[in-house]
Amino acid sequence: MDNKSFDSKRIAEGYAKRPWLHKEVIELARKELGLSPYYKYRNGLDVGCGAGLSTKALGLICEKVTGTDYAASMIEVCKELYGDKYGFFEAKAEETPIPVEKYDIVTAAGCINWVDKDKFLKNMKDVVCPGGIILIYDFGITDEMVNTPDYTSWYRDEYLKLFPKPPRNEDIWTDQDLIEGFKILKQTDLEFDFSFTKEAFVDFMMIQSNVNARIEKGEITAAEAKNWMMNSLESIFEGGDKKLIFRGYAWYITVE
Repeated sequence: MDNKSFDSKRIAEGYAKRPWLHKEVIELARKELGLSPYYKYRNGLDVGCGAGLSTKALGLICEKVTGTDYAASMIEVCKELYGDKYGFFEAKAEETPIPVEKYDIVTAAGCINWVDKDKFLKNMKDVVCPGGIILIYDFGITDEMVNTPDYTSWYRDEYLKLFPKPPRNEDIWTDQDLIEGFKILKQTDLEFDFSFTKEAFVDFMMIQSNVNARIEKGEITAAEAKNWMMNSLESIFEGGDKKLIFRGYAWYITVE
């Protein structure tokens, strides 16, 4: 899927309401990088910033943060939400302009599947200072809700049949995949849970790439997709809010 598929105001505004699990990743990173509770990097960059949740999270460990995204609508929403608190501008992850002051840390949350790895790393070599950190991470929905086996059946047998996953690069990077000048420090598996009402869960599912791929192809309207989910999930959410399991990864790469 082309990155421009994410360039719509509806999706951007939906992204802004996603669970802020990015904070959990950054708090874990603070521990895994051995940072003191009060330490802050001078200058951070968040590539593929989406609607700014990952940028806000990076701000927890940085004095100054800049967010970039290829989609104009994402940058528009970021500026509406955060004003001048962070700097935002349009740019591909592989084409970040060289800053006046190089970045000490770069995060790439949920975007690495869509970028050219070698071009990205060559670009990072120009914009990240020696000894700097590149933190690549992502977390996604699973077919599991806490104590809710009916959701697993719904996800596998109904949702994925109506909304199959679009192709994407899900390779796990190794040191052999990196160009000269980079080294993997650590790779960590992530697992979180987050509680949803039925309405909030449906809104969240409406911004998944599975759903957007079919909407953009004209195979289903957004209203039809939403109505199907509201109806098909009725029995699953009968008892109230449900906790969805998220799983993902965090890769810590250093610039030598």
